[in-house]
Amino acid sequence: MLGLPDGVTACLFDLDGVLTQTAKVHAAAWKQMFDAFLEERAEREGVPFEPFDAGREYDEFVDGKPRDAGVRDFLAARGIVLPEGSPEDPPSAETVNGLGTRKNALVLDLIARDGVEPYAGSVRYLHAARDAGLRRAVVSSSHNCRDVLRAAGIEELLEARVDGHTAAVDGLRGKPAPDTFLAGARLLGVEPAQAVVFEDALAGVEAGRAGSFGHVVGVDRVGQRAALLRHGADIVVDDLGELL
Repeated sequence: MLGLPDGVTACLFDLDGVLTQTAKVHAAAWKQMFDAFLEERAEREGVPFEPFDAGREYDEFVDGKPRDAGVRDFLAARGIVLPEGSPEDPPSAETVNGLGTRKNALVLDLIARDGVEPYAGSVRYLHAARDAGLRRAVVSSSHNCRDVLRAAGIEELLEARVDGHTAAVDGLRGKPAPDTFLAGARLLGVEPAQAVVFEDALAGVEAGRAGSFGHVVGVDRVGQRAALLRHGADIVVDDLGELL
């Protein structure tokens, strides 16, 4: 009924792009933040302005990762070095953490303005998984995970949450490391082999594979089916409703 292998008793869902239509909000915020930073740098240092690619560079360097890792990996790819700073850095700080704070402020503004919509197929799947007796957790790098779940009206369909706050408090490495998914499995009281990971990010399916989970479902919202399979997905669907 759920399109999963025998022996799976728990589901670990990424948030943005799997359960909610917020991946495009994050991509837009990353682009707005990086473009402003790159344009300011180009004017100040007299170098060419090359805009952030919200398709390729978003998928490759920032999607699914903690904010500081996304900033760090993109800047490294562009050959740009900034001080790390600290999580308390304001949005005006030209540091890795400062840029991450800028991006988060933009995301919150966009969510406040436009709201949050869950994917209808994902909502049906959550109901079906609950009715079938499967354990359910959300595993996200977002610090805004709980607010997004509430705004989307699906918080009550999930039993446990591992998010950016959890990772910071418990010292968990972000995706593509498997730490957060492993923490989700522990909260649900299951072994990794008993759990299925649902992910739309390349870093996320890598994390599912690295954690030796029983099944990794790639969710292709942006036309990267081949890349999801290459990075570790067992199967790829366009929407979770296809599995029902």
